[in-house]
This record gives sequence, C-alpha cells and structure tokens, in this order.
Amino acid sequence: MTPMNNEEYLLKLQFSDELKELEAAKKASGLNFEQLAEKIGVNKVWLASAFKGQQWVPEEYCIKIAKTLGISSEKTVFLNNHPYKGNTDPILYRLHEVLDTYGPAIKDIIHEQGGNAIMSAIDFGLDVDVIEDAEGNHRVIIKFDGKLLPYAKKGKYPW
Repeated sequence: MTPMNNEEYLLKLQFSDELKELEAAKKASGLNFEQLAEKIGVNKVWLASAFKGQQWVPEEYCIKIAKTLGISSEKTVFLNNHPYKGNTDPILYRLHEVLDTYGPAIKDIIHEQGGNAIMSAIDFGLDVDVIEDAEGNHRVIIKFDGKLLPYAKKGKYPW
C-alpha cells in the first residue's frame, strides 16, 4: 500500500471523526444549513463549508453552533483550528503564485551570481516573520537559505 502524502493525511484524517459527529448532530436536530445559519447569524454556504472542515470558525460561533444543536461546545471547538485546504488554501496558493511569477527570475539570478548551480532543499533553512512597516502595514517576510550546489560534471561532457 502506498503511504498517504501529507495533504491526504491532513484532508482525510484531521478532525474526520469530529466532523462526522457534527454532521450527525445537525441531522438529529432536523435543521438544514439555511435554518442553522439563520439561527446563528452566518451565511449558509460558509456554514456548510465549515461542516466540511474548510473554514476557520471563530470561537463565538463554535459556541453558537453547539448551543443551537444542543451539544457540548467541546464537540465544536475543533472548528476553531485553521484548516488545511491543500493548494486552494489562500496562503499556499499565493506562495505557488509567487514562485510561478518570480521563479524564472530567481533561477536566472542564481545562475548569474552562482554559476551553473541550484539551491539545495536539503541543506536548507527557512524563516518566516510578520512585521509592521513604517506605514503601520503588516508585512510577511520569508527567507529561504539553501546551499548553492553546482551541477555535477560526471562523465564525458556534455553529460
């Protein structure tokens, strides 16, 4: 059997039991998503997405969902975790967009400054910070620090 990759693990296993229990509580209540959403003051599509584990739910709404369904708030608190959304996750999507947009330029600069080489993803460091700039805006700073690896020249050129 092929082992699950990280995305499959997170999507299939993270909170799957809790989501099933939540769906069962909704079914037992006799409420549809529109009715439940109206009672707690949210959009029905957003709520249905939350019941699929695809939305971050503020704690106050976790409590409202539990109260409306007549279950313990311990049964809904897991919804307050930020979900993993695969490549549709806004942060992951933007990181892909950055590499798609700037990747060729980064590659050219690595070759200009480092020669015929690549950046290691094994001998590698990564840091992320959120800072406030002079105008009061919050900025994300991502630093990749990979060892420069020249291409091997084994065998007869061109190899």
